[in-house]
Amino acid sequence: MEIGAFFDIDGTLTRTSLMLKHFEKLVQTETIDIFTFVNEVKPISDSYNKRHTFYDDYLENIASLYTKALKGVKFDFIDHLARQVVEAGFEEVYKYTRSRLEFHKKMGHKIFFISGSPHFLVSHIAKKYEVTDFLGTIYEIDKNNFFTGNYFKMWDSSNKLKTMRQFVEKYSIDLSKSFSYGDTTGDLSMFRLSGNPITINPSNNLLKKIRNDELVRKKIKIIVERKDVIYSLGPDTKTLDLY
Repeated sequence: MEIGAFFDIDGTLTRTSLMLKHFEKLVQTETIDIFTFVNEVKPISDSYNKRHTFYDDYLENIASLYTKALKGVKFDFIDHLARQVVEAGFEEVYKYTRSRLEFHKKMGHKIFFISGSPHFLVSHIAKKYEVTDFLGTIYEIDKNNFFTGNYFKMWDSSNKLKTMRQFVEKYSIDLSKSFSYGDTTGDLSMFRLSGNPITINPSNNLLKKIRNDELVRKKIKIIVERKDVIYSLGPDTKTLDLY
């Protein structure tokens, strides 16, 4: 059987959200009304940047607005902008995660991206890193190639679990020897299934769930990358709860 490495992307590999960068690109090209961004998106981003809201809640709100903004827009142009976003920022990643990708490639492991970012964005960054397979949130398009506003999300734990199991079956993966990488509660199911879970800069909500999940708690490694220092921590590391 094969050894697999399952990676989340936003906040785990890339330092910023691909979806948010794409959102900003849509505004710059006037695909989306600037007032939508200023009145709806910016307040949410500002609130998180000032650390008044949780990261998981921030992502959920941004995803909802992003979906609303895409409705009625042609896929070809959106995908063109997605290519630009990935081309400009695919190397803006965490050093630790990049080193792990290099390790898994060297060892001949199967590498998978399972991300809440749009599938068309994920497809471009997956090609850059030459991964085995990938899946992101699917945004539905109609027969004329326009976005309908419907989507099949991949940022939640249950859907990531289903996708992981599909890859396991398709590629004959030995989960007991496999690895998983993530940073939010949506990645918890991947941690439970894999023998070697690693969380990178975990959100507060994820850290709390890890501490209350005995299965994950006893096997997970916590990595925090800050400036030019990479810390390897345990679940019992003291944190300050100021939220």
